[in-house]
Amino acid sequence: MKRSHVNSILRDADAFIRSFGYVLPPFAYFTPEQMARAGGQYRERGLGWDITDYGQARFDELGLFLFTTRNGRLGDLRAGRGMLYAEKIMISRRDQLSPMHRHFLKAEDIINRGGGKLVIELFAGAEDGTIDRAADVTVPVDGQLRTVQAGGRLALEPGESVTLMPGVWHAFWGEGDDVLIGEVSTVNDDAADNDFEMNIGRFASIEEDEAPQHLLVSDYATWMD
Repeated sequence: MKRSHVNSILRDADAFIRSFGYVLPPFAYFTPEQMARAGGQYRERGLGWDITDYGQARFDELGLFLFTTRNGRLGDLRAGRGMLYAEKIMISRRDQLSPMHRHFLKAEDIINRGGGKLVIELFAGAEDGTIDRAADVTVPVDGQLRTVQAGGRLALEPGESVTLMPGVWHAFWGEGDDVLIGEVSTVNDDAADNDFEMNIGRFASIEEDEAPQHLLVSDYATWMD
């Protein structure tokens, strides 16, 4: 992705988020230099802007906008003490696919915060961790258990949510319009806790055609060394 495209997505995403009355925290608006000086917890916890095309350079078709507002440490989760949770706000554009994947550790509530329908395609995990293409999948939707066939789809209206436990394979996209998505989960580790069905990466490769407006989480290693 070109940095100019990333900067444009950031501006559009901020406006879309604000249109629903949701305001990002002050550190969202740090300049790159301010974020580099602040350092520490933002890099360690993976807080901030995250735009991915999964390394495929087709963001409008295969991509996701995310902003991590809070996150604990993986060590705390494993020890069962401390800050054990994370929260994100995300945008899935109309017909923009977040590809099939599972998490090894993360349990998450995916919440449609507004916009179009959020469509989620589901598969159970086989004993070896791969996709089970025959088994039904049962997940809580706002506390009510719902069962779908392998590859079945849930269409969440604004306000609805689904709980996904580790090992449940899922893909999602917006239907009818762009969707503002909330995610409340156990500690989030995007570097190691995403297992994709496709042979793709988690983060975008950035072509620096202009200066960054704000740093992405994936920029921190370069700017904060």
